[in-house]
Amino acid sequence: MDLFDYIRETNMEKESPLAKRLRPATLDEVVGQKHIIGKDKLLYRAITADKLSSVIFYGPPGTGKTTLAMVIANTTSSIFTFLNATTSGKKDMERVVDEAKGNYGMYQKRTILFVDEIHRFNKAQQDYLLPFVEDGTIVLIGATTENPYFEVNGALISRSHIFRLEPLEKEDIKELIRRAVYDKEKGMGAYNAVIDEDALEFLADLSGGDARKALNAVELGVLTTEPLEDGKIHITLSVAEECIQRRAVRYDKDGDNHYDTISAFIKSMRGSDPDAAVFYLAKMLDAGESVTFIARRIMICACEDVGIADPQAIQVAVACAQAVERVGMPEAQIILSEAAIYVAGAPKSNAVVNAIFAASDMIKKQKTGTVPPYLRDAHYSGAAKLGHTGYLYPHDYPNNYVEQQYLPDEIKNIRFYEPSENGYEKTVKEHLQWLKGERN
Repeated sequence: MDLFDYIRETNMEKESPLAKRLRPATLDEVVGQKHIIGKDKLLYRAITADKLSSVIFYGPPGTGKTTLAMVIANTTSSIFTFLNATTSGKKDMERVVDEAKGNYGMYQKRTILFVDEIHRFNKAQQDYLLPFVEDGTIVLIGATTENPYFEVNGALISRSHIFRLEPLEKEDIKELIRRAVYDKEKGMGAYNAVIDEDALEFLADLSGGDARKALNAVELGVLTTEPLEDGKIHITLSVAEECIQRRAVRYDKDGDNHYDTISAFIKSMRGSDPDAAVFYLAKMLDAGESVTFIARRIMICACEDVGIADPQAIQVAVACAQAVERVGMPEAQIILSEAAIYVAGAPKSNAVVNAIFAASDMIKKQKTGTVPPYLRDAHYSGAAKLGHTGYLYPHDYPNNYVEQQYLPDEIKNIRFYEPSENGYEKTVKEHLQWLKGERN
């Protein structure tokens, strides 16, 4: 590197975004993620010993995936190279592999390849890397905001350690904000800025665990706020509110958060927590989730988790599904809220779903016999000659019930439906017991 290149790179570093300048150079400078980089954790030991094998970092934006990759780049004796899956293609990968082979052959140096947004590589591109990961030509570090078990080839997954990064804790974000404001080398300290405690709390809370979002707000606040009479730039609550605007809900309708949120929504209704159900409903609606999709999930929950404990639940859910299609947003949110709250508050029973699953499982796994002759179709000439006789018509008997075997002989004593003691299902259970007791 000549003097001109050195000056140019130095100037670019000074002018780079605050979030980039504050990236730590060592593991000990990293804030948060102690569940994977605590000093007693596998990843910390592997990085410090320079014995890293292929890994995939998976987590929301701004949680430190690229930061960890850069720390590895600063600490490893291996050759570190970078590709972004959104802009790189087959030729770029071929170049990296050729260079990796040459460096190992001549210098016995491993190559670590960091692929950002690895889920953007298609199957063929991911397959190309596989043999070189397998034979050790390259050590792969993949970063993705999507669930790798959905988006990354199973063969690469099996050869990599998966580390999930969580949104940073509020105290972690506050520590980063303080560094950003007061650090004179990497942060905005040279601007003689200060941040009020309520502004600090606000930014840490509204960032939603996304360090980049918080740091971008700090940078914007410092660069656009005039100093007061004391010569200092004051980041007040009002300045912070202007810089960060509203919280962007972390929710990708095609990504992992879509599945996580709808799962939490359903489990909240199943768990009889209407407050949580409405919260996740609001989160999905705010992110633009399809109202018909949400309505379908409420209908399923009404059958799967409420069932006959409250037969009215499915009627409410179906009416909701029809209504939201006719009304649309924003009023559809009220209809969905009513249905979700009703299902959450209804008595619960999974006897209906257990019954069909048990029956299906038996049909797949064992011989289940044939339909008893007297239950077979008798509405054609010659049915009697085939033995399709002897059916007892229940409405000809008291209480519209007559004891009669309906299951095949091989499984005649099996019970698939086991009514619970909850809600209306208790009444159903008592009625069935009464009928059978009446005839015994």
